[in-house]
Amino acid sequence: MMKKTYKLENLECAVCGQMIEDAIRKLDGVQEVHVSFISQRLTLVAEDAAFEGVLQAAQKICRKTEPDCRIVL
Repeated sequence: MMKKTYKLENLECAVCGQMIEDAIRKLDGVQEVHVSFISQRLTLVAEDAAFEGVLQAAQKICRKTEPDCRIVL
């Protein structure tokens, strides 16, 4: 398992943060995910082999949910 925390830019809505978290949680390989609107952070725990793909999918989910939101790598 790999666990990483990333900064979120331009997450302007707590409800959007929850929607992003819920969508990422459904991705294959995700063990745990937490989006904090207050600290503007995304914490992701996923299988090592799937981590990069999960992160790319999470980026797309962020942009789809809130177009200006992005994960800072």
